[in-house]
Amino acid sequence: MSVIYLLITISIIVALLFLYAFIKAVKQGQFDDDYTPSVRMLFDDETKQNDTKSNKD
Repeated sequence: MSVIYLLITISIIVALLFLYAFIKAVKQGQFDDDYTPSVRMLFDDETKQNDTKSNKD
């Protein structure tokens, strides 16, 4: 029975370490999207043309 308590304790410690690493990575901007804003301008004209076509109908 003591082995189960040991494994639960270790798993909680590992989970807290992963949570800490995740929060630290989010705060440092690891998951910021740098690619989409640079490509978004390439598709703006296409969406504007589609909007004007639907408004003419």
